[in-house]
Amino acid sequence: MARGSDLLARATAQLVAADVPDAGRDARRLLSHVLKVPPGRLTLFLPEPVSPEMEAAFQALVDRRAAREPVSHLVGRRAFYGRDFLVTPETLDPRPETETLIEVALTEPFATVLDLGTGSGCILLTLLAEREGAVGLGTDVSPQALNVAYWNRNALSLEPRADLREGSWYTALTPEDGEFDLIVSNPPYIAVNEMPFLAPEVRDHEPRLALTDEADGLSAYRLILDGMSPYLAPGGRLIVEIGASQGMAVSRLFAQAGLRGVRVIPDLAGRDRVVLGTKARK
Repeated sequence: MARGSDLLARATAQLVAADVPDAGRDARRLLSHVLKVPPGRLTLFLPEPVSPEMEAAFQALVDRRAAREPVSHLVGRRAFYGRDFLVTPETLDPRPETETLIEVALTEPFATVLDLGTGSGCILLTLLAEREGAVGLGTDVSPQALNVAYWNRNALSLEPRADLREGSWYTALTPEDGEFDLIVSNPPYIAVNEMPFLAPEVRDHEPRLALTDEADGLSAYRLILDGMSPYLAPGGRLIVEIGASQGMAVSRLFAQAGLRGVRVIPDLAGRDRVVLGTKARK
């Protein structure tokens, strides 16, 4: 039987040859998944022999990763803001850049939050987990994505505080839902002419509906702003994720919609990532 260290070296070489970014990291993540050990403790198990069954399972995952299938789809999980979320090909992968939106949202108090296009639920559920006592609603047009959000909600024991509904943007809401202190969204913002240039992991394996509006990348922001007024409370905040080149355009849309104090906030890499605006108080 081959040792874990031999399998890891061989897998890393295969992924490097396939031009997979961070090949060594991904090989370690897949091996720790197959061996069912925490990634941080994998080194302790590398000198041990690996059964032929586990070796075959590992090689199957490495082959799929070499074909540029995302690691999250292979292991079924993605870490986000200190928690693991179930992900599938029907949901957008939670990304570290989106944690910027979480940080901005948590800078001020809120009791109610609406997440438009909730996907896996990672934004809504993280905000509720971080803000004890808050309640929220997530909407998504995809029933398959909502199934994932339901699973993540239940895994975090947030059923009493998180409502999930199928519908496009605000169509799932009713007048009885009232106003929200906070509306958040990570909408499809990639322009259709930019799609061919995305990494294969994104372009070929994540839901196109969650990536692009099939237009200029700004359609979702226009729809969110057009329908916002009945649902955003006076003094409430709208916070959205944006593409790195969209800060000026989305800020202009926010200002045209009457939002005050519009700001563009960068992520840790210094790229424009979030636009924030506040509804005027009556």
